[in-house]
Amino acid sequence: MKSDRLLSILLLLQTRGRVPAHELATRLEVSVRTIYRDIEALSASGVPVYAERGRHGGIELLAGFRTDVTGLTADESRALFILAAQGVHAALGLDAALGSALRKVMAALPAPHRPAAEATSRRVLVDATRWKGGPQRVVDLEVLQDAVFADRRLRLRYRHSGAAGPSTYTVDPYGLVSKAGVWYLVADRRGTPQLFRADRVRSATPLADPVRRRPGVELADAWEVLRRQVEDRPGGIEVVVRVRRDFLDMFTRLTAAALTALPEDDGEGEWVTARLEYGAVPQVRSLLVFADRIEVLSPPEVREELARAAASVTELYQSGGRSGA
Repeated sequence: MKSDRLLSILLLLQTRGRVPAHELATRLEVSVRTIYRDIEALSASGVPVYAERGRHGGIELLAGFRTDVTGLTADESRALFILAAQGVHAALGLDAALGSALRKVMAALPAPHRPAAEATSRRVLVDATRWKGGPQRVVDLEVLQDAVFADRRLRLRYRHSGAAGPSTYTVDPYGLVSKAGVWYLVADRRGTPQLFRADRVRSATPLADPVRRRPGVELADAWEVLRRQVEDRPGGIEVVVRVRRDFLDMFTRLTAAALTALPEDDGEGEWVTARLEYGAVPQVRSLLVFADRIEVLSPPEVREELARAAASVTELYQSGGRSGA
């Protein structure tokens, strides 16, 4: 909208001083001619703005003029510039809006706080995605987001992990949560809170019926219940392993999700003991990728499972592969 663009121009000039017209046009994605028309509109409304032509010219506000919004402390202003976690605002279609909002905040900050806020935006970066997360299915959050803000029930076609095909549910959404780069829909299904991974939603259809949330329950309340359910699940199988010291750092990174505590390294000996937890015995087969750099010490059933798996792999390759048998 033109009013938003005029305010953006005003705040950019207030923050930067003299700015060439072509730079304003590039940043606001309009033509230079549109920028000059906007400058005329600002001037007609009483804003002391003027343009100087020539090699070192540009558009500038009269010295001393500013719109001032005060009240933010230095720490508050720094905190605002750590909002731009990569991927989160883009997934919601709000990257451009965030950039515009931060420009307005920068221009409105008391002058003594601006250097700290600018330094924070250059020195601190929040990246919510995990290392080696593998290829992720593109998630279209638009329908989910629209239903959340319109307070409408949703009909989901949703594929659970390991399921052959999707199931259909009617849910009452509370909102969306981004957890370590993964988006979740938090919703009630038949009055019970449930998590739905957005990348497993095959289709989402808003219904005409208004949402039916439990009285007094907000998104944060429902999320807390679900989060605790995930984190407080009964313990699985504790697996004790020994790891070659020269491989310890890599092992710790690759098994972070299963480690129950950091390995105790006394700095001596070739091996270090570590403890992991798995939900079921077959899951420990993932440890085979470490070959002879780790050894399972207990429990016996896990050692037996790995021995069977290793023997099966050996047989497969020694026979030239099943397709050639």
